[in-house]
Amino acid sequence: MQDRSEPAPSARLGEADALQVGEWGRLSRVVIEHVAPSIDGGRFMAKRVVGDVLALEADIYADGHDVIGAQLAARSPGGRWHDVAMQPLGNDRWRADVELTEIGAWTFTIEAWRDPFGTWLRDVAKKQAAGQAVDLELIEGLALAHQALRHLGSSHPNADALSSRLDEAYPASGQASTAQRLAVLQRPEVVNALAGVLRDSMARHTDIGVWVDRKRAAFSTWYELMPRSQSRIPGRHGTFDDVVARLPEIRDLGFDVLYLTPIHPIGRVNRKGRNNSLQAEEGAPGSPYAIGSAEGGHDAIHPELGGIEGFARLVQAARAHGMEIALDFAVQCAPDHPWLAQHPDWFERRPDGTIKFAENPPKKYEDIVNVAFYGPSFPEVWVALRDVVLFWIGQGVRIFRVDNPHTKPFPFWEWLIREVREAHPDVIFLSEAFTRPKVMHYLAKLGFTQSYSYFTWRNTKAELTDYIEELTSAPSRDVMRPNFFANTPDILPFFLQTGGRAAFQIRLFLAATLGTSYGIYSGFELCEATPVPGKEEYLNSEKYELKVWDWNRPGHIKEDVRRLNMLRQSSPALQSFANVTFYNAWNDHVLYFGKATPDKRDFLLFAVNLDPHTPQGAHFEVPLWEFDLPDDAKIQAEDLVTGQPFAWTGKVQHMWLDPKERPYMIWRLIAPSRAQ
Repeated sequence: MQDRSEPAPSARLGEADALQVGEWGRLSRVVIEHVAPSIDGGRFMAKRVVGDVLALEADIYADGHDVIGAQLAARSPGGRWHDVAMQPLGNDRWRADVELTEIGAWTFTIEAWRDPFGTWLRDVAKKQAAGQAVDLELIEGLALAHQALRHLGSSHPNADALSSRLDEAYPASGQASTAQRLAVLQRPEVVNALAGVLRDSMARHTDIGVWVDRKRAAFSTWYELMPRSQSRIPGRHGTFDDVVARLPEIRDLGFDVLYLTPIHPIGRVNRKGRNNSLQAEEGAPGSPYAIGSAEGGHDAIHPELGGIEGFARLVQAARAHGMEIALDFAVQCAPDHPWLAQHPDWFERRPDGTIKFAENPPKKYEDIVNVAFYGPSFPEVWVALRDVVLFWIGQGVRIFRVDNPHTKPFPFWEWLIREVREAHPDVIFLSEAFTRPKVMHYLAKLGFTQSYSYFTWRNTKAELTDYIEELTSAPSRDVMRPNFFANTPDILPFFLQTGGRAAFQIRLFLAATLGTSYGIYSGFELCEATPVPGKEEYLNSEKYELKVWDWNRPGHIKEDVRRLNMLRQSSPALQSFANVTFYNAWNDHVLYFGKATPDKRDFLLFAVNLDPHTPQGAHFEVPLWEFDLPDDAKIQAEDLVTGQPFAWTGKVQHMWLDPKERPYMIWRLIAPSRAQ
């Protein structure tokens, strides 16, 4: 028989056990999980633009039935902290809205706790309503109220008034009932001051980051050109001043970013000839992507373009037209780039000592070599490339299109972008990475502001619908801002090669209305579509020769470009990406969708015939339900192409889209409250 003078084994607690149990006992009983937006558990930052309202949500709950309190502690890039109360949405989901007023890195911490005074207020009210005795609850409530008052401290501006209020629970006459004394604690001024002051079992979720860009990071309209092809005289190399002369027309078309292919000296060793020939004919200008020669490298300008002074004139003139210059940042060198002589250990060598040309087997690019990011070149080559970006920032450039970033180390890009943003948070980086989806998304997580996408090869109704829904859903919408380029110097899609003028109208319409950022490469507006047979490449590409263009040649679609870009600038609905909704049009060749502002004051409908050869008709649904209207209601509308007002009566209507005339339609629905 056990000696009852000794404690039972389960009651004896050794020092080690006490420490271990003590650690567990200090863990919070409140749970914070499923935070959104949160990218890879806080490893990366979500993206927003200045002026956005961030809706930060989380699941917050605790064991038992205690009242929970929660707040969001927000730190702006300027270092200012402010707290925002989180509100319950139901099913233990909470939310706080924060207006993002500054460019840069915002950090957030969610704090949640059990609220003893709030719990007491709720429970005592229930007991009162049930007619139960609450004398002991009065004692508990007063103790909690005084504890909260002490926590506030005597320096609190309402401390004396609150203390006087609590003293009313002990009237001098001593004749007050329990209900009267409880009423003191339930007064709004007492509840508002003391609820949430006591915080038991505090939990915190940190590592929530959001990078806030300027608005052009999320809404921009790009026009790409090669400066050397802007001359009006055959055989004469174009200059920056020739580009300046074109600015009024480009701005009139509605573009706000002028993107220049590389403007640096072009290597002479292994220079490419016409149509990417390995043998360059006499006077061949070479590919601008073969960067560097005796005249300089990445921080130099091709001598025939007009020098740094000419570039400064272009930057200033573009700014006067409300445009920005974007430069191509291509991390590659011609074999005669100055770096090869100055820093031979920055480049990879083959076993026989010869330089290793850039390769994508079986392709070999004899006119360029790649730097070695690791080995003897580390970290000097990283710093040199960062300094190239900083140099052009010093010349007034704040936008960079980065060539093939997926073929360079991920850590390099994350470092470089952070280094640049530290001093210049307004800089925009566009990732030109037509690569695997996960790689494309990871580059966006690393900090690239905008990204090329698969839009260029999405042509059918199903392909476009699925892809847009993917991009506008979490997590893609929080990190990847697609820039819908319709063509590039390297890509002439088969759809454009075979679809004639209507194909260019269709792809322009899709890029400009589905995307908040999109771009065209010059010649698109002229419907230039002569391919290398069997390839998605331009025949006689200006990548390898000087060109002179007739910018008004017959068959152009400049009026379509102007119309769509002007609508983009004037319509708030078109300046958001994730607000696209696909509606019913009963024809697989007709894509029909809408975009609207949250208040529906700007509500646009878009329809496009995806078949560039054949007229298509379709019955479709006017989304009357979006305005809480019955299916047989009448709604006022406007044709935004013709400017003609009209009205639809009934949900089901019919459209006819003839690609020989115009393959698209745009309508604005007018909310009944505004149609009076």
